[in-house]
Amino acid sequence: MGHKAHGLEGLQTEPDWPSLTLAEVDRLLRKYPQAGGALRLLSHSPRPFSSASLVQTPHGKVMVKRHARSVRDREGLLEEHRLLEFLSDRTRLVQAACRREDGESAIERADWTYEVHPAATGLDLYEERYSWTPFLSEDHARSAGRALAQLHKAAESYEVPSRKTQQLVTSFTIFAYSTGGNSPVAQMERYLSYRPLLREYAEQRDWRRSFEQLLMPLYRNLQPWLKYLRPVWTHNDFHASNLMWSGEGVDAEVTGIIDFGLADRTNAVHDLATAIERNVVEWLQMDDPRAEIVHLDHLDELLAGYEELFPLSYEQARALVAMLPLVHCEFALSETDYFLSVLHSEERACLAYEGYFLAHAEWFRGVQRQRLLEHLRKWADRHATEATQ
Repeated sequence: MGHKAHGLEGLQTEPDWPSLTLAEVDRLLRKYPQAGGALRLLSHSPRPFSSASLVQTPHGKVMVKRHARSVRDREGLLEEHRLLEFLSDRTRLVQAACRREDGESAIERADWTYEVHPAATGLDLYEERYSWTPFLSEDHARSAGRALAQLHKAAESYEVPSRKTQQLVTSFTIFAYSTGGNSPVAQMERYLSYRPLLREYAEQRDWRRSFEQLLMPLYRNLQPWLKYLRPVWTHNDFHASNLMWSGEGVDAEVTGIIDFGLADRTNAVHDLATAIERNVVEWLQMDDPRAEIVHLDHLDELLAGYEELFPLSYEQARALVAMLPLVHCEFALSETDYFLSVLHSEERACLAYEGYFLAHAEWFRGVQRQRLLEHLRKWADRHATEATQ
């Protein structure tokens, strides 16, 4: 029986990409000194955007990932691998990609691009869990916060330009500017100019009206705080399922950070807001009016763990409050473009655009968001009080 992949609405579905085969992986790994070939496939990842397997080799275990070249070509992967190599020299939470005998780490064959990673240290405790599902405990949330702060500290001196335009990357450009001619509408027009199918799709849905009525009021809350945000390379998919853990207990600690596929140059507050969006709010339950989808206890621990190592200023704390309703936007657009341009699925493009890009922002105008944003505002206000003491 074939494995299943994570679908958009929290359901298991048939994978979009064919599973890796043992013969395919064996041919690939014979040129890697860390592997020397493949003995058996130990797992098939449920992640939907690529094919990946943990592989037993004569020299231990490695993780092999295969991407469609239309999604991630060699240079696109090398952007990630250079970041991983930099971070691995500065924190034990990150490991560099494996290299072949000739020094290559991103391999193109036919329509595919391959990468190989060392087996991450620790237990993949959340492997089967989706983004937008909560931590298993408050201790997990606090440890995740500390790990994110360690990652940001390690990345501070990585002065490399943003990634090239490509599928499935979380950027921060549309709402990133506070002055001048770089209004969100102008930046959205620029974003769409590189993505013709997405541009046509968004034009048909009158995206300028959505900006005027929904997104610009949210942007104006963020605008005064943008000048306090320093660009830095960030993970951009910091969910518990992209972390490795020291054990199965509720007090387990983070031992590794994996899957930098969405990484790009944004800022630390953007990444922290993404972590809140992915771990604290159960968006898959948002249509159930009775569901308590916000986990404030986990939010408090995530922030406390982060600030143990990376305390935020009052201005950064206020930026976080205002960033949260908008932090999902560019990945939602990128995902919409992926469904249109790569998978040619209007049905899933609609779920990404209407159900993610617009609906998540709309949620922050409703009743439930008050509980979350008011809690965050009180947390931010404490930073002002502490600064005057």
